[in-house]
Amino acid sequence: MIGYTLVGTNDLERAKTFYDALFKPIGATRMMDFGKSVVWGVGQDKPGFGVTLPYDQQEATPGNGTMIGLVQDRRANVDALYAAAMAQGGMDEGAPGLRGDEGPHAFYAAYFRDLDGNKLCAYAVGPADA
Repeated sequence: MIGYTLVGTNDLERAKTFYDALFKPIGATRMMDFGKSVVWGVGQDKPGFGVTLPYDQQEATPGNGTMIGLVQDRRANVDALYAAAMAQGGMDEGAPGLRGDEGPHAFYAAYFRDLDGNKLCAYAVGPADA
């Protein structure tokens, strides 16, 4: 259902560096670069993640209560995204780990903020990686 998500930034070059490094471990690359907006993804037929300078030319601010979930097929990818975010200066909002009980619908997640304060969650649902 979701085609793409978009968060604001006040420094597009800094955001590009952060997200290039963040998405590298999971094979997502820049799919589109419109000068004021950039979108990363793993394929045109999959949802993308973008950053943009605000259209109204006002300061970009993170939404209070807004969070974007980055679904992963393996817990190792959750760990890799979290590590990449921390290495690029992201802010920890909850280290990788199991939220709730282990089982067929276990929720393994890590929470962090990008350099502009946007909150993201990398997560995998299901049993531990084989």
